[in-house]
Amino acid sequence: MVFRKPPDGGWGWVIVVVSFFTQFLCYGSPLAVGVLYLEWLDAFGEGKGKTAWVGSLANGIGLLASPVCSICVSSFGARPVAIFSGFMVAGGLMMSSFAPNIYFLYISYGIVVGLGCGLLYTATVTITCHYFDKRRGLALGLISTGSSVGLFIYAALQRELIDLYGLDGCLLIVGALSLNILACGSLMRPLESSYSPPPEKTCVDKVPDQYFVYHEKEKTVEENISILEKGYVDEKCANNMPDYKQDSILNKNVLSSINVNEKDTYKKKVVEQTNFCKQLAKRKWQLYLNYWEETVVLFKNKVFAALFVAILLFDIGVFPPSLLMEDVARSANINEDDYRMPLISIIGIMTAVGKLTLGTLADFEWVNTLYLYVTTLLMTGVALFAIPFAKSYLTLAMLSGILGFLTGNWSIFPYVTTKTVGIEKLTHAYGILMFFAGLGNSLGPPIVGWFYDWTQEYDTAFYFSGFCVLLGGFLLLLAALPCWNACTNQSSKLPPNTYSYKVASSA
Repeated sequence: MVFRKPPDGGWGWVIVVVSFFTQFLCYGSPLAVGVLYLEWLDAFGEGKGKTAWVGSLANGIGLLASPVCSICVSSFGARPVAIFSGFMVAGGLMMSSFAPNIYFLYISYGIVVGLGCGLLYTATVTITCHYFDKRRGLALGLISTGSSVGLFIYAALQRELIDLYGLDGCLLIVGALSLNILACGSLMRPLESSYSPPPEKTCVDKVPDQYFVYHEKEKTVEENISILEKGYVDEKCANNMPDYKQDSILNKNVLSSINVNEKDTYKKKVVEQTNFCKQLAKRKWQLYLNYWEETVVLFKNKVFAALFVAILLFDIGVFPPSLLMEDVARSANINEDDYRMPLISIIGIMTAVGKLTLGTLADFEWVNTLYLYVTTLLMTGVALFAIPFAKSYLTLAMLSGILGFLTGNWSIFPYVTTKTVGIEKLTHAYGILMFFAGLGNSLGPPIVGWFYDWTQEYDTAFYFSGFCVLLGGFLLLLAALPCWNACTNQSSKLPPNTYSYKVASSA
C-alpha cells in the first residue's frame, strides 16, 4: 500500500465536510442528552445519580476506549470503521426507544452509542490528518465544530420531537437520522495510489533474517570422513552387482535421500519458526516494559503530572452542567414561558465559538498556551460557583454561554500537551490524558446527581464541581511557575528524557 503526499485540498475538503457531518450526527444526541435526561427521570423514576450514568457513559466510554478505537482504525481503515460505527450509533439509539428500564439504557445508549461515537471520532480525525499537512490545524478545527453545532441543534430538535412524538418516537427518529453517517463514511476514500501485492513467500521466507536464531550442531570432521568412506564402499559394492540391482538400489538411495532431506528441511523450518515466535514474544514484552518505563518518566515531569490531575478534575466538574443544566432550571422553578432557547443549545454554540477563538489565540507567538489553559480552568471554576446564585433564565443563560466558551479549551489542549512533553512523546502522553478525561466524563454527572439525591438541591453539587476545577487549575499553575524550574536545577538531576515545560516549549 503506497500513500501519496497529503494534497492539502482537493478531495480533502470533501473529507472535511463529511467528517463535520459525521461528528454532527453522532455527537448531537449524546452531548444534548440533558433533554432526554429529564424524560428518563420521569419515565423510570430512578435517582438522579443513577439516571445520570446514561449520559456520562455515552460521552466517556469513547475516550476510555480510545486505544481500542485507534487499533481498529489502524487495522481496518477509516471508511469501514465509520460505516460500521454508523450502524452502532443508529442501532443503539433505536434500541434505546424500547428500553424497559434504566439498566437497558446503560448498554444501548451508554455503551453502544458511546463506543460508536469514539470510533467515529478516531476515524474522522485520522482520515483528515491523512489528507492535510500544512492546513491540518484548520481542517481539524473545522471538523471539531461539528459536535458543538450538533449539540446546539439537537438540544432544540429533541425537545420538539419529544413534544410531537414522545420519548420513544424521538429516539427512533434521531436514530434514523444517524444512518446518514453511512453515506458520510462511504465518501471517506483512503489516500492511496496503487496496491501492488508482493510476491508470495513461504511462511519461513516471510520471517526476518534477524530472527533466524536456528543453530544446528555442525558435523565433526570424523563424521564427514566416515560418511564419505561409507559412500565409497557402497559405490564399490554396487559396481559388482548386476545392472538391474544397481538401478533398484540407486532408486532406493535417491528416494531415501529425498525423504531425509525433506525431513531435515521441515525440522529446520519448525525450529526456525519456534525460535522466531520466542524472539517476537521477547520483543513484544520489551516493548511493554519500555511503554511503562516511558509512562513513569512522563509522570516524573511535574507539569505533566499536574496536567493529568487538572484534566481529570476539570472533566469531573465541567461536564455535569451540559447534562444537568435543564434540570437545574426546572429545580429553580423557572417558568417555561421564559425559555427563548434551550440552555444546552447555548452551551453548544458557545463551545464552537470558544474552540475557534482560543485556537486562534494559541497560534500567536506571544501567547503562552499553558497559562491560557490555566486561565480557562480558573474562570470555569468561578462560573461553576456562581450557578447556585442564578435564579432566573437570563442569569442561567449567561452562565451557560460562559461555560460553553471556556469548555472550548479542548482546542488548545493538544498544544499544551505538546509543549509539556515534546512532539516525540505526544501520542503516548495524549492517550493517557484522554483516558483520564473519559474517566472524568463518566464520573462527573453521577457524582453531581448523588449530591442532589443526598441534599435535595444542586448548590452543594456545583460547589463541589467548582472546587474540583479550581483545584486542578491551581495545581497546574503552581507546577508551571518559572521559579520551580530554578528550584529543579538546584536540586537533584532529573532522569534522562524528562522534560520541563520551559525546555519542551521550544520543541
